[in-house]
Amino acid sequence: MAAPRRLPAAAAALLLAIGSAAAAVPEPEGYRQDDYRADVPNTVAGGLTIHTKALEALLRHGRAVPIDVLPAPRRPAGMRPGQPWMPEPHRSISGSLWLPDVGRGALSPDLEQWFRDRLSLIAAGDRNRPFVFYCLSRCWMSWNAAKRAASYGYHRVYWYPDGADGWEKAGLPTAEATPEGPAATN
Repeated sequence: MAAPRRLPAAAAALLLAIGSAAAAVPEPEGYRQDDYRADVPNTVAGGLTIHTKALEALLRHGRAVPIDVLPAPRRPAGMRPGQPWMPEPHRSISGSLWLPDVGRGALSPDLEQWFRDRLSLIAAGDRNRPFVFYCLSRCWMSWNAAKRAASYGYHRVYWYPDGADGWEKAGLPTAEATPEGPAATN
């Protein structure tokens, strides 16, 4: 029996690159509207994709604002009025703001205006203030939020697709978070 032929290294690399490109998830023109926990693209229009080591370095320099967009837990519909409800604590990357629901595909006019106003307040008029949007790994909500912030005219928008779970998996610090805004009161 003849030994199997081996591909030259350059040919193997080319096939790997073609396979990776074919598997890449394309960016939709608008915002992702549903199935938020699915494979995500490698890029985000108007922003830069950043991964754990680069994010760690960016946060070390102190001006970047990490923003967790994971939805806040909702009180279960069938609970009696007055019945105690204690949602599990949510952990975010240390130093983050938690702005729940701003990463949904469609925002109510009130939530969208609140998001615009909140970013403006945080940036203090500086459109170059770096913002880092994340939720969980394989989560389109952070992609939507980053794209939306870029559409508002912010120039240093970062998207961290590894999410809070990727950060935690790398052994980096997290802290219990408190949700802000209209979505936090439901």
